[in-house]
Amino acid sequence: MSANTSKDTKKLQPSFVTSPPAPDSCQNTYNNSDHTQKHTVADEISERTFQDVSLCYQCGKCSAGCPIRYYMDIAPNKVVRLIQLGYYDEALKSETPWLCAGCLTCSTRCPKEFDLAKFMDAVREIAIEKGVEVKQKNIIKFHQAFLDQIRKHGRSYEVGLVAEYKMKTLDLLQDIDSAPGLYLKGKLGILPHNIKDRKVIKNIFKKTKNKTDNRDTESTY
Repeated sequence: MSANTSKDTKKLQPSFVTSPPAPDSCQNTYNNSDHTQKHTVADEISERTFQDVSLCYQCGKCSAGCPIRYYMDIAPNKVVRLIQLGYYDEALKSETPWLCAGCLTCSTRCPKEFDLAKFMDAVREIAIEKGVEVKQKNIIKFHQAFLDQIRKHGRSYEVGLVAEYKMKTLDLLQDIDSAPGLYLKGKLGILPHNIKDRKVIKNIFKKTKNKTDNRDTESTY
């Protein structure tokens, strides 16, 4: 490749990503000895979300409409681009998937009907399974507290959720002035409303945990 051609190629690179790494370091490659294909993070996301990551052509409508884009370290569409190019470490370590509120604005705006909210769910799951350090530690503690309430009661129990979250974060006084008003308006119930067959919910959690454990032993970058 001539110097001029190389220079023109660099001009065509998107402004928000660097040049893609060498194919053998991040893309699906084949082993000449056994002809087996590597299972990448992009493959794992496609399997979990039932959609091809390459569907996204980076129009940016998701990031333009995201109500909390201002607080993210990188734009939502850039997380998809990092996965497309094989920068899995950068994508999994980003704060963006953890700040995603799951409001589905991005998914409804996408001209390719790419479900970005579902994509972010998969990125969070894989980051946890691979032991990636989560920068937004309080957010993951909130997720854990919420799931604990679902597992115990079969539905959300607000008082239990708040109590467990505050015990995990030790931020006991945050929003405490809001509690009396919420209680008087009937938004906070003292006792939980348990569903009838909580064993079904517990079995779902048990099966999900077993499936996750199997992924931990099989999945690799």
